[in-house]
Amino acid sequence: MNPTISIIIAIFNRKDELFELLNSLSHQTDKDFEVIIVDDGSKINLLPTVETFENLLDIHFFRKDNSGPGLSRNYGAKRAKNDWLVFVDSDVIVETDYIENIKKNLTENPADAFGGADKAHKGFNLMQKAISYSMTSVFTTGGIRGNKNAVTKFQPRSFNMGVNKQTFLKVGGFSEMRIGEDPDLSMTLWENGFTTSFYDNIDVYHKRRTDFGKFSKQVYQFGCARPILNQRHPKYVKPTFWFPSLFLLGYFVGIIHYFVWGNGLIMALYGLYTFLVLIHALILTNNISIASMAVISTYIQMFSYGYGFLKSWFKLNILKQSPREAFPKHFH
Repeated sequence: MNPTISIIIAIFNRKDELFELLNSLSHQTDKDFEVIIVDDGSKINLLPTVETFENLLDIHFFRKDNSGPGLSRNYGAKRAKNDWLVFVDSDVIVETDYIENIKKNLTENPADAFGGADKAHKGFNLMQKAISYSMTSVFTTGGIRGNKNAVTKFQPRSFNMGVNKQTFLKVGGFSEMRIGEDPDLSMTLWENGFTTSFYDNIDVYHKRRTDFGKFSKQVYQFGCARPILNQRHPKYVKPTFWFPSLFLLGYFVGIIHYFVWGNGLIMALYGLYTFLVLIHALILTNNISIASMAVISTYIQMFSYGYGFLKSWFKLNILKQSPREAFPKHFH
């Protein structure tokens, strides 16, 4: 049978990005799908943008009070008419064969849930390309996103994630978490005996953040969420989750060793790491400006995530706070 698909987009403001996403969806080779847009309490009017595509897409628009992306996706899922829910972030662009390839994969490689990789579009600015590198690089924790052989169980992420509707409803959809709600759903699926799969031909172009400050704040929040996820799903805790925090601590130890004892060995290792990131980014992007900014974004990612992880771990394990006490803004 031909899988039926409902694209669900939870959005807050981001009018221009919504236009680009809907435009890419309007050019699909397979046009048999619906689009559900859930306006999560935006401060600007998104309806005119949606109305632009009313004659090009089977599109449905809903507006609700702000509750965060997870609960907004649940709101859209309950209103979807098709068998498969495909969640994409509002800041992505998809290829023209995106829907076609999803249906082909579901037929040939069925799973209860699936996901795909993200990458930078040639039209993105230099900083967006640098941030995309650091979030997908083998030299950071992001390397698992685009490599189905990098992990034993693939965790679909909500920027590019599909779930069977009945499966989604059985596990209760996304949780009340505002940050980390997508890996939380993946692990909940596993705990209930459902399968996830990586599809390597459904990549999306993901804009992510547009400056280093916003990027730092985003990955800091990701770091804060990880110990909370570890508490909720202890079966799937991995030592590698500590890597960014150890990277951060090691850097400060290296500085102390250099200035107090005159030993530069640790900082030399960080220098080697910096050089490898620069060369790797240069090979992939063929642009020295992007490669140079990729070094900066990589350090921002590692330091901000690592600090967020340490702060969260300390609050949960030393201060014995509950996740909601430690990070009330992370929950609805």
